[in-house]
Amino acid sequence: MPAAVTPPTPPVPAETGPVPTDASPAVSSPTVPAPAGRLPRAVRVRFAALLAILGAAAGSLLLWSPTALLDGGLPPGVPPAPVFVAIYALGTVAFFPRPALNAAAGLLLGVQQGVVLAVLGTTLGAAMAFVLARRLGRDALRPYLRGRLLLSLDRRFTEQGFRSVFLLRLLPGLPFQAGNYGAAFSGVPFVPFVTATALGVTPLTAVYVTAAATAREPGSTAFLLSAGAIGVLCLVSLVSLWRAAARRRSTAA
Repeated sequence: MPAAVTPPTPPVPAETGPVPTDASPAVSSPTVPAPAGRLPRAVRVRFAALLAILGAAAGSLLLWSPTALLDGGLPPGVPPAPVFVAIYALGTVAFFPRPALNAAAGLLLGVQQGVVLAVLGTTLGAAMAFVLARRLGRDALRPYLRGRLLLSLDRRFTEQGFRSVFLLRLLPGLPFQAGNYGAAFSGVPFVPFVTATALGVTPLTAVYVTAAATAREPGSTAFLLSAGAIGVLCLVSLVSLWRAAARRRSTAA
């Protein structure tokens, strides 16, 4: 009787991957980004100083009012033009409404002198706010610039500073002070910011000053034209804001 033949043992396939050892784990854990460190102490101190200055400026309006100070008149021998420009600039830094300051310029100084001094006061106040925010607050807030919209706005203000600030000043519905600090936190240079502000605020300032200066004659041509211009500018501002919101919704979709 023939002996039973044992079938050959099939070869064991070799492993294709590396064999895990104690020195090299089989599964590598995902890399976790290290948390951002705290801001340097000097940056935090400057930002705290900015908040203290702005808070003190805004709180000071409880003790004085730019329009009330101008309405009370100036002491004899004091040149009215520099004092008015200084009060207007300080009121702008203290978040006092610009329409009220423009109205005071029209009522106290008339159309021509009122427009010139109001534009100078607006530009000086914007420059003061810009320098404060750029020197004291920019380094503290730049690291927190996040989101597609904020990054896009920052890039546009940095690359097209003059044009962006000029268009911003033409729209009556946007907060003036917010534009000052927003531009300061971006990369807009100082000279284009000041130049665009002076040119951009002139049309709207002239409209408000003229309306206030001719308010005693509501039937006059100047008052009717200035009042109509205010209405048109407000409508244009609303349409611009609506179109910007529509573009953001379409982009998000």
